[in-house]
Amino acid sequence: MSAQTGGENVAGLFVPVQCELGEGATWCARSGRLYWTDIEGKRLYRHDANASGEKTHAWTMPERLACFAFCEDEGTLLLGLASRLAFFDLRTGALETIVEVEPGRPTRLNDGRCDRQGRFVFGTKYEGEPMRAIGGFYRLNHDLTLEKLPLPEPAISNSIAFSPDGATMYFCDTLAGEIRACDYGADGTIANQRTFATLADESGAPDGSTVDAEGGLWNAQWGGARVVRYSAEGRETARVKIPTAQPSCVTLGGALLDTLYVTSAREGMDTETLAREPQAGGVFAAKAGHTGLAEPLFQGRRRG
Repeated sequence: MSAQTGGENVAGLFVPVQCELGEGATWCARSGRLYWTDIEGKRLYRHDANASGEKTHAWTMPERLACFAFCEDEGTLLLGLASRLAFFDLRTGALETIVEVEPGRPTRLNDGRCDRQGRFVFGTKYEGEPMRAIGGFYRLNHDLTLEKLPLPEPAISNSIAFSPDGATMYFCDTLAGEIRACDYGADGTIANQRTFATLADESGAPDGSTVDAEGGLWNAQWGGARVVRYSAEGRETARVKIPTAQPSCVTLGGALLDTLYVTSAREGMDTETLAREPQAGGVFAAKAGHTGLAEPLFQGRRRG
């Protein structure tokens, strides 16, 4: 799973997939399964590990799948597809569109997590060149209405996570090199936007995050081959080395919610780099030394 090398915590390969753009690592505490997505591969993955062995299952999506959330119905996921939000039935493969997001704009959905009230908060990213900060942060409410949040428009939305009490929201624009925070009311109000942490190493950029039970935020740092834990005050407290340059998203899971799972990507790597990093695109695992929290379930229901 992981190894200590010269006192350094190094993650080990957990699932040897080769995702083009692995993302959305999410542990399902109800079923004891790990889910993630390959955005560019248009696949949703689930890994089962139990006494009878290990098995990885994949569903092919009709378009790129950026993020998702578990619903109260254990057989249903809320999907953040490139262009829209939809309910997905894991048993039948049926997909039901809820709402299109930023139709007609050169953007797609990117990072997303449920808040502690069971509403889905997500962001978008610009798909053109050069990059432009014209995306947005949104919330899908319990009644399935879509609300744009009063946060700065990102080029690449990421690091969406919530403190254990739900009163703080974390987010970032990956290109800015810092993780932001804001006060987040139970009624959805947002105030007091501020810098939470600035990356100490220019070799990485902030990508997906999760929060542990103590309020520490774990952030995958794209290009930096690492995951960094920050205390609730924004101070770096731990690092986990990932044996490939592009870790993308993290979750805390396992039987005791103390295993760090990390997705990664092969996107943009040339033949020489892939030969040097043959595990790129895989899912990695390490002992975290901290306990996570069960992911909130999306509380909205189908209109039908």
